[in-house]
Amino acid sequence: MAESTLNPSCNPLLDFSGLPRFAELRPEHVSPAVDELLAQARAAVAVAESAAPSWEAFVSPLEDAHERLGRAWGQVSHLHGVLDTPPLREAYNASLPKISQFWTELGQNLKLFAKYRDLKTSPAYAGLTAARRRAVDNALRDFKLSGAELDAAKKPRFAAIQEELAKLGAKFSENLLDATNDWALVVEDEKGLAGIPTDVLQAAREAAQKGGRKGWKFTLHMPSYFPVLQYAGDRALRETLYRASATRASEFGKPEWDNTALITRILSLRREAARLLGYASHADVSLVPKMAQSPAEVLSFLRDLARRARPFAEKDAAELRTFARDELGIAELQSWDVAFASEKLRAKRYSFSDQELKQYFPEERALTGLFRVVESIFGLKIAETEAPTWHEDVRFWEARDRDGARVGQFYTDLYARDTKRGGAWMDDAIGRRRKAAGIQTPVAYLNCNFSRPVGGKPALFSHDDVITLFHESGHGLRRSPSTRGRETRRHRRVVRCAEPLAAC
Repeated sequence: MAESTLNPSCNPLLDFSGLPRFAELRPEHVSPAVDELLAQARAAVAVAESAAPSWEAFVSPLEDAHERLGRAWGQVSHLHGVLDTPPLREAYNASLPKISQFWTELGQNLKLFAKYRDLKTSPAYAGLTAARRRAVDNALRDFKLSGAELDAAKKPRFAAIQEELAKLGAKFSENLLDATNDWALVVEDEKGLAGIPTDVLQAAREAAQKGGRKGWKFTLHMPSYFPVLQYAGDRALRETLYRASATRASEFGKPEWDNTALITRILSLRREAARLLGYASHADVSLVPKMAQSPAEVLSFLRDLARRARPFAEKDAAELRTFARDELGIAELQSWDVAFASEKLRAKRYSFSDQELKQYFPEERALTGLFRVVESIFGLKIAETEAPTWHEDVRFWEARDRDGARVGQFYTDLYARDTKRGGAWMDDAIGRRRKAAGIQTPVAYLNCNFSRPVGGKPALFSHDDVITLFHESGHGLRRSPSTRGRETRRHRRVVRCAEPLAAC
């Protein structure tokens, strides 16, 4: 393997001795680290091509080199999703084609493909652990999906498609974030804000003051947007925010953020790539590593589900329309009325309100409840500890078993902000692996977009927020030895360049 020409103490992306050094990571570190790690990875590939077809001789050394590249690029990709700044975006997009090219080349490497096939058919395969046998099987599958078996004349086109798809995926997310951040509505007349909860109004006032404005500032970030849809009595205000959200990054906004052409191009490229591989559609390719056998099977399941659920949905919709007409004076229920009318119906019928329920879920209580469930099911004790982070909102935790041994660690980044893409997702910072020195402790990211604390009070989570928190934590637990031990990462990483491991 090539010797490092860069000092890890000077470039935190090259330091794999412990947790990521987020506090020191700068955009100017990205390109030198990526170039260095790509050189090391390619050197490892060259060695593996002539090594014996065994786990110890070629799989494990490859995994070591690829893990370093994956961990470093994973930090960059993570920051691109949660702390997107112009310098970081520029650094990310400059290195993205190089990363995509490498993983595509790797996936089409016939010598390595042959090594895995030889290992699969060798007597040594039966002696591997179940996890390692699965890793070999998955590698063979992923080589095929990466175009390893394509004719030589078709491989360059397949590689070009993968690189363009990675770029388009990144650009799509950037356009959506930029369009979201660009829109804001400042309301100066408090009479138009009737019904909106006090904590939401306080956050809106603080946002306006931060921008040097009077009144209340509302944005398309979920903690600001959805409470207006759910509680605002002003129907025109609800419609304004709904239309602005529904048309983000579209032909109705700024041309430079219009994702319409990107969507068309992505669909076209996915279809072309699928057909190059011999599949009828991208859906067929997507299902290869999944439980369903065909798109027809998926559609049959969904149609059956729709047939069973539709009568109940139609009954609920009719009840809501009747309630909106008779009780709220809304003659024709529109999309921007549904959350509002549903909340009013729930309050009248069940004396139940999402806003009242939030009082029972301050942040610390929600986290304590989550950790208590984890402890009772898995026997893991979770406690907060210290680690370098990328933002002051981020907290760091560790999980220990009943004997006090550390089995996992994770970051929580729970609040929405302008530099963070929407939604909630989990991803790996460090994967669990069995190494010569012992088990490598897995580390995960848990990212959400909840309302932050306002007025010196703790953050209050809605019931849906708590469900989301548990959901993403469940993804994280799948990375712990209590439920799953991973020997290796997938070779085929092009998709990971633009998408998190588990996004919901």
